[in-house]
Amino acid sequence: METIHKIGRRKTAVARVYVSQGSGNITVNKKEYKNYFTTPTLQYKVQQPLMLTENLEAYDIKVNVYGGGVTGQAEAIRLAITRALVSINEDHRAILKPEGLLTRDPRMVERKKFGQKKARKKFQFSKR
Repeated sequence: METIHKIGRRKTAVARVYVSQGSGNITVNKKEYKNYFTTPTLQYKVQQPLMLTENLEAYDIKVNVYGGGVTGQAEAIRLAITRALVSINEDHRAILKPEGLLTRDPRMVERKKFGQKKARKKFQFSKR
């Protein structure tokens, strides 16, 4: 099996994932993923597609991720890994699709409007 390259995005985070046959090592920006994502929740998000398809120890994964915050980065990596697993074996789609892991979350931060403090603050009411 050659290396498979997939991209995942979430908010402004972009993750490029390289999946190859291996022993279960996951490196994010040249660091062990447990050192990069310190909270168990984020570590779980990165591992989730591998756990659901029972491939935790089957592949080595190298990740380059930039932009956004840590949660957005973890979810971008999750999407990229999911896409890679589906391209390796189409049967994984039936497991991952119902969990919502194949869907790109389209929500983005709304831009700030001029004359306002935030994006959604109401404009000053004027009767006339």
